[in-house]
Amino acid sequence: MSISELDMATNPDMGRRRLLTAMTTVVGAIGAVAVATPLLLSMKPSARAQSAGAPVEADFSKLEPGQLLTVEWRGQPVWILRRTERNLRDLPSLNDLLLDPDSTNTKQQPEYAHNPLRSIRPDVVVLIGICTHLGCAPSYRPDVSPPDLGADWKGGFYCPCHGSRFDLAGRVYKGVPAPSNLVVPPYRFLGGSRLLIGEDATTT
Repeated sequence: MSISELDMATNPDMGRRRLLTAMTTVVGAIGAVAVATPLLLSMKPSARAQSAGAPVEADFSKLEPGQLLTVEWRGQPVWILRRTERNLRDLPSLNDLLLDPDSTNTKQQPEYAHNPLRSIRPDVVVLIGICTHLGCAPSYRPDVSPPDLGADWKGGFYCPCHGSRFDLAGRVYKGVPAPSNLVVPPYRFLGGSRLLIGEDATTT
């Protein structure tokens, strides 16, 4: 008879104690795994976080002229606006009312959108929908000459937080808190009605 068998024979509680010790160890290990698993999973970036900086594809095929589509890129609202023929005709008439009508701040748009319409295609403008004053979200106001915005209003974006105004190219009006035009993000066309936001168009 071995020493351990002899101990168990002379002390029956010894076997029970060893069994309880083993069971406690197993239960403790299972508990540790159960506690650690959510912690480890929480440390792993979510799919949303992993794709936060990735380009976002947007289909604007259902947009009628004058309509706006909002998508999210890098946690920011991005507007895709289908401008009307009247919108395009009205834009040059606003230049004297604007702070930076020629978009001289080159950080506000990519080179391929540095033009009077601030876009690749005349009818489609892409803008980050965040006011350049304190980061509020302006409202889309396509109405012409509404009583609250005045006779010079030809449609645009109005920030309800502090009254900043932008035209339908995202250019800021004079005399408002916002110091600069709305930002044009990097983007390119994938086809007639699809955009990839977050990736630059070729400049050729």
